[in-house]
Amino acid sequence: MKLDLRLFLFAALFLLKSATTTAQNAPFDIYLEPLDIPTLGGVQSFAYGQYDGKWLIIGGRLDGLHRRQPFASFDVAGHNNQLLVIDPQTLQKWSAPLASLPVGIREQLSATNIQFYQEGSYLYLIGGYGYSATAADHVTYDQLTAVQVPEVIHAIVNGQPIGAYFRQISDPKFTVTGGYLSKINQTYYLTGGQKFMGRYNPMGPTHGPGFVQEYTEQVRRFNLQDDGTQITVQHLQAFTDSSVLHRRDLNVVAQILPDGRESITAFSGVFQKTVDFPYLNCVHIDSSGYSIQPDFNQYYNHYHCAVLPAYAAGSNEMHTVFFGGIAQFYDSLGVMVQDNNAPFVRTIARVTRKADGTMTEYKLPAEMPSLLGAGSAFLPVESLPHYANKVIKLDEISADTTMVGYIFGGISSTAPNIFWVNNGTQSSASSRIFKVFLIKNATTGAHQLNDQSRGYLQMKIFPNPGNGIFSVKFNLLQPEAQVILTITDAKGQTIKKEILEHLAAGEHVISRQFPQISVGNTYFVTIQTSDQRATLKTLVQD
Repeated sequence: MKLDLRLFLFAALFLLKSATTTAQNAPFDIYLEPLDIPTLGGVQSFAYGQYDGKWLIIGGRLDGLHRRQPFASFDVAGHNNQLLVIDPQTLQKWSAPLASLPVGIREQLSATNIQFYQEGSYLYLIGGYGYSATAADHVTYDQLTAVQVPEVIHAIVNGQPIGAYFRQISDPKFTVTGGYLSKINQTYYLTGGQKFMGRYNPMGPTHGPGFVQEYTEQVRRFNLQDDGTQITVQHLQAFTDSSVLHRRDLNVVAQILPDGRESITAFSGVFQKTVDFPYLNCVHIDSSGYSIQPDFNQYYNHYHCAVLPAYAAGSNEMHTVFFGGIAQFYDSLGVMVQDNNAPFVRTIARVTRKADGTMTEYKLPAEMPSLLGAGSAFLPVESLPHYANKVIKLDEISADTTMVGYIFGGISSTAPNIFWVNNGTQSSASSRIFKVFLIKNATTGAHQLNDQSRGYLQMKIFPNPGNGIFSVKFNLLQPEAQVILTITDAKGQTIKKEILEHLAAGEHVISRQFPQISVGNTYFVTIQTSDQRATLKTLVQD
């Protein structure tokens, strides 16, 4: 399922300024180089496997952002009904239709947002959403399909039959789309996602033919035994949290912990349980359970996109780089802008976990070449030094400039916000490929520290635009004897200053009215504590 922009009913657009946003020395830089394969079609939100430098692309959509009209959204014409093999080194492509496969396998392999993980030669596919002719409706599939990647690639390249290289089982716990399949040691983790049955309708589940939407609110864990003939699944106790794990269309990224253990981190995703905005926090998941990262918020890259994980053992730092996509925040001339319509963005950002466990977000000087990245994939160079969980070993990359992988596919949009005007022409599935180079010891460019990412205020103002009556929402980590609320106009003149006394730790909502307001003018509202400061810009209108 794609990000549902229909739910953003607040026309909020404001600037979030950081008093201490500065450029930082970077552990590496990123450079993108376009790669063109003639006649290669576009695809987004697909699954993939790799073997011997070639990619096997399965499922996904051949169109752009889903339309809001139920008859046009996730239509059959946009299904990817073929298997695609790409060789980015020789610039060749091959394809084979799904028609020769059994119905159950064929239908699932044409779905979008399938969860997948490659273990050796096998690519495991779980769930996904699409139209099922068998059910005569749109469904979330309940199958797990095993794909023998080398054999399928070889068969497609040589025009041979492919049917012998797919096996499938069904399990109701695999009825998931928009989640993420990972592996920690010998156990698989199916994080987040939802069960969506029926046609999408922006008016809600009771309109038109109606639909069923159920978030899993879980990390479903299982062990899998596969002898090449029979697949056996042993389900383990799931992690369940109706608030923290109520998210989908997220990035779940393999990590190396400060003590050297493997884990995964669920970054952002949609939608919060009580408000239709992306999550700003992240959730660490390992064999013992899950926890929210304290004192950290991710402001960029809120939707599933291409992601590069790299760990520097010498400094004990875990770096995760996100490429474009969709986000509630973006940078404009050094100032962070919040747009509650969650637009398409060009931002490339890095989240770094330091040796002491703290995390911080940085904006890279490089950007995506256009509004691109949502539903794309990062395909690493297979020969790179990496850990068992596929995290790149940064310290073992010795060259100054190294190609570490490729970005392929995703949604390409012509404008940041297109949902309410989308007739199918405003976006498309991208066929573009980019080589991704990692540059060590870079002397140009600087990564902009997003100081708000490591703050605790999480300030918001609503409604915005407003009519002069507004509410400020913020969080306090500890009791504060004094919190200063200041309102200034566009010229920097203070028109109101108020001291809020003896506020307890936790969330606060303060409602006020702008004094001496003028319709059409902009104003800045600032909250300042003993060690934090945040400013939001608001517009007053009729």
